[in-house]
Amino acid sequence: MKTMTEKIFTHPLGIIAAAAGATFLWGSAFPFVKLSYAELNIGKEDVFEQILFAGYRFVLASILILVLMKLIGKKVAYQRGTLLKVGRIGLFQTLLQYVLFSYGISSTTGVQGSIIAGTTSFFQIILAHYMYASDKISLRKMIGLVVGFAGVILVGISKGSLTLHFGLAEICLLLAMFFGALGNVMSKKESEHLEVLYMTSYQMLLGGLAIMAIGASGAGLLPFEMTWSTTWMLLYLACISALGFVVWNTVMKYNKVGSISMYLFLIPVFGVFLSGAMLGEELHMFVWAALVLVVSGIVIVNGKRTKAPTAGSETPGQELTQ
Repeated sequence: MKTMTEKIFTHPLGIIAAAAGATFLWGSAFPFVKLSYAELNIGKEDVFEQILFAGYRFVLASILILVLMKLIGKKVAYQRGTLLKVGRIGLFQTLLQYVLFSYGISSTTGVQGSIIAGTTSFFQIILAHYMYASDKISLRKMIGLVVGFAGVILVGISKGSLTLHFGLAEICLLLAMFFGALGNVMSKKESEHLEVLYMTSYQMLLGGLAIMAIGASGAGLLPFEMTWSTTWMLLYLACISALGFVVWNTVMKYNKVGSISMYLFLIPVFGVFLSGAMLGEELHMFVWAALVLVVSGIVIVNGKRTKAPTAGSETPGQELTQ
């Protein structure tokens, strides 16, 4: 019998609400990180400060989840034999993803970062091809991947010229999205054996402490002059990390990778428009074109087609996810 959690996260409306909520939170991270850097005077060259701030965010996020677990009566103590499992997820989903993300977003615009974030869906599709026998890449998926990555290339074209600006920062963001996708797929596998709240909190704690150690090695442990404004922004970023990953890891636990990856297209949608509204970044023609390509690619990849019925197969009109 399905639990209440499983019923919620497998119901179509539950999936839409959860996925849209998680992607909205992640999309809002782009302008908020940029605003935090500006408030704390963290420049493009302040790499260790960027990394340290990310470490603060994820250690705080893990603590928030642990407090939630305590409040709802779940065990928060470390479970023997889980270190390798949560450590492996923390390496990819937190440490590698956000070390690269922290540097990448500091040297590019919130709009560019948001659109590049759309590639997470493509990376998940590619990884699922090798990790799940039922999620192989078809011709349709390949077309979608090509269309989507064309959008990522286009986002590097500056306004009014055909000059490509796709440098180290954008490469770091692409790598961050790849490691994030890998962490997402790995968390789905491990959630079969670990409770989602426990898995998410401890992978964030281990990954966050490692990020803090890297940042502190070059910037010290407390280099920032925190104000009420920067404290609020740090708390918000920690909350969106905690809530976003708990919700996303839960919806991943109960559904196929291919069936929910399409919702990741909402990250660039939310991120682009929030960056435009909060940072005043111009949404010029290349941004709109890139956004259309990325979203189109993800829709193509995750679209459904009707399979012709055969004897003993599905009933006419039943859709099969490819």
